[in-house]
Amino acid sequence: MKRNVSEKLMLQRQRKRGDDKKMRCLISINFLGSAGPIRFMVKEDDVVAGVINTALKIYSSEGRLPVLGSDANNFLLYCPNAGSDALNPWEPIGSCRERNFVLCKKQKQQQMTEGRSEMITHKASGWKAWLNKSFSLNKILSL
Repeated sequence: MKRNVSEKLMLQRQRKRGDDKKMRCLISINFLGSAGPIRFMVKEDDVVAGVINTALKIYSSEGRLPVLGSDANNFLLYCPNAGSDALNPWEPIGSCRERNFVLCKKQKQQQMTEGRSEMITHKASGWKAWLNKSFSLNKILSL
C-alpha cells in the first residue's frame, strides 16, 4: 500500500515537471535601432506588459544602445508575422503562437489643436511606420 502511494506521488511530480516544461517557451525580441535580439524564457500565460518590462530590464542590464528607458507603458510589442496591430498588454504572450517579436517605442507626434500644442500618442505608428518612413521616396535624391 505504501509503495503505491509513493509511486503516485512520484508520477504527480513528473506530471507537474512536464506541465512546467510545456508552459515555458524561448522568445526573441528585436529592438529598433539595436544590434540584435535578446532571448529569454517566458511562461505562455505571462502577460505582454510583463514581457515588455522583463525585456527592457534585460536590455538595460546588458548596456545596449540606444538607451530606451524603463517605462513599459511607452512601448508596443508586435508579432511581425501576425499583422500590423500591436499586442494587447493584458493578453497572454502565448495567445499569438509566435516566438519572435519586435519591440518599439510609441511614437509621439505634436499636433496643433485650437491654438495649443498637445502630445498625442498614436497606437498605429510603430515599427511599420518607421520602416515606411525609412524607405520613403522623399529621401531618394534624383540626379
